[in-house]
Amino acid sequence: MVVGDNSRLDQKLSDDFRAAGLAHLLVVSGANLAIVIGAVLALCRFAGLGRRVAPFPAALAVAAFVVVARPEPSVLRATVMGVIGLLALFTGRPRQGVPALAAAVLLLVLIDPGLARSYGFALSVLATAGLLVLAPPWRERLRRRMPDLLADALAIAAAAQVAVAPVLVMLSGEVGVVSVAANLLAAPAVAPATLLGALGAVTALISVPIAELLMWPAGFAVGWIVWVARASAKLPYATIPWKGGGLGALTLLAACALAVLILRSRRLRLAAVAVTAGILLAVIGLRVIAPGWPPPAWAMVACDVGQGDALALAAGPGRAVVVDTGPDPGPVNACLGRLGVRDVPMLILTHPHADHIGGTAGVREGRRVHTVLTTPRASGREARYTSGLLSRVALPGQRWNVGDLELSVLGPLSTGPGLTPADDGTTINNASIVLVARRPGFSALLAGDVELEAQRALAGSVPAVQVLKVPHHGSRSQDPAFLTAAHASVSLISVGRDNDYGHPSPVTVNRLQHLGAHVHRTDQEGDIAVVRTATGLSIVPRH
Repeated sequence: MVVGDNSRLDQKLSDDFRAAGLAHLLVVSGANLAIVIGAVLALCRFAGLGRRVAPFPAALAVAAFVVVARPEPSVLRATVMGVIGLLALFTGRPRQGVPALAAAVLLLVLIDPGLARSYGFALSVLATAGLLVLAPPWRERLRRRMPDLLADALAIAAAAQVAVAPVLVMLSGEVGVVSVAANLLAAPAVAPATLLGALGAVTALISVPIAELLMWPAGFAVGWIVWVARASAKLPYATIPWKGGGLGALTLLAACALAVLILRSRRLRLAAVAVTAGILLAVIGLRVIAPGWPPPAWAMVACDVGQGDALALAAGPGRAVVVDTGPDPGPVNACLGRLGVRDVPMLILTHPHADHIGGTAGVREGRRVHTVLTTPRASGREARYTSGLLSRVALPGQRWNVGDLELSVLGPLSTGPGLTPADDGTTINNASIVLVARRPGFSALLAGDVELEAQRALAGSVPAVQVLKVPHHGSRSQDPAFLTAAHASVSLISVGRDNDYGHPSPVTVNRLQHLGAHVHRTDQEGDIAVVRTATGLSIVPRH
């Protein structure tokens, strides 16, 4: 919360912050800088420093903050605004927020035109504009009906959320429903957490024991924010799906305009209340009648683990064969927990890339893992994740039976020397275990990350199946003959949101659709279940 470094944050917690509309607390923004400047000016005022002197310590604090937090777009925007505000304080001229924001945007875009295409910069500017333009009149209206403190907090949270909503829906394809309430609950703890965290970081340079004392109250503040994020994310329909991209932003703006019209007309308000009540009753009825997650009779689930693979194949009550584990333990552990998996007869690690084996500890968390199956060209990297487990090598032609689930090994065809750190990514990908999973009424081809060379070698032995786990997260490296041979009506792509690789490739998605497959993606639908029904297979996304 102080410097925006979330590299060691648990992925599940990060997802909860996003669902609760609190993701802005995990990155450095103008709010952080405003808290720091406000605290320094308050100390200067307490020390008796006048407006001619106080801006200089505040400017030093701004410079130190930018160095520590790194010059991200939101930090740059906030820095320029802060410097303009301090200059106004020094000269004694009235401090006007909108001109300061306009000046900051103009200067920064002139210096770095690339900021004009930065979503982070746009979100930062819009949030600030919402606070400057929308919050004041809303606050005055709310003060007529509620205490001033509550009116201020509600106006600030609602104004910022409304201002950034069009850009957020462009990026995520969903609208946060609980975000305003979550921000109201979290707001009192933000300043203490940020200030004490920053003070602790500075104090640690002099005395670590004193810094640790400062971190105790900071930890309680952060603990409250974490609880709000987790509790909000668990609420039904914390986020609702919406059209993404530019069209989604336009439709959301149209919906907001309609809401304004409804709020201004008493008749429209009554009609809206009646419609909303009817929809609410229908939703409650569906929640009572419709099955929850996981859907009954699920045969396979592609877990949403970000940019990686993790699949669960049903093998009896509370049992599942797990194929790959994703990059981190948290997401796969959560997915298997939701599925009620307590026993893993077989864990299959298709190849030793971190996005396929990094989450192995999550599979082992509170579960019994009987056997681990690895590629014959293993690098030895798997050993540190599978210590103490019975390990076997997957060879072409092998068949494994777990209950009524049958697993047939198709590849890798080449069983040459083991992999080494010098091998490139393509070599490691082509060493992936390729499996066919079958049970009554269900068949799937699980292709790991095999690329063109391995796909071409395997194309002649690929049987027709109902479901294809698309190789290598839907990358462009796909052999048309391999995809055609699978003849799958359903294609699952396990891929991370906003990944740096351009996965899945539009070329691959179009090719699969041209072959008649329905394409489903974990970055858009979350966990995806394949369910056996009396008439065939059904796809049930968790989102």
